[in-house]
Amino acid sequence: MPRSYIRTELRRLVAQRADYSCEYCLIAEENTPSCQVDHIISVKHGGDSTAENLCYACLFCNLQKGTDLGSINWQNGELVRFFNPRRDLWREHFQLDGAIIRSTTDIGEVTARILDFNDEDRTLERQVLIENNRYPSRAAKNKIG
Repeated sequence: MPRSYIRTELRRLVAQRADYSCEYCLIAEENTPSCQVDHIISVKHGGDSTAENLCYACLFCNLQKGTDLGSINWQNGELVRFFNPRRDLWREHFQLDGAIIRSTTDIGEVTARILDFNDEDRTLERQVLIENNRYPSRAAKNKIG
């Protein structure tokens, strides 16, 4: 499958629109090894490389998500899509409880679980950033509400 080319201007738009923060876990680019432009619906599943289908994701969230679109809610066996930063409001699916990102919906639950938001190392990283007033960022606070 050919790689999808994303123009430099489009990459810049996606990063600026996200205030240079991961749109899934809300960590600022300056506090993580790198952020990348993510296809919300992967090219493999018919997603295109338009601004409406792209978001900014930290390396960890992007690698965990891969080309997945969702996962199983093991409590009821239903397939549930992931959080979509273009359609959904972060605060409607997640809450920040100290360094823990708690899900409040099925969409939040599958997204937090598969993207491993509360992995021990990631939680510790957020805790250190909180203690140094670097998480959540001002832009992230707007998404948290």
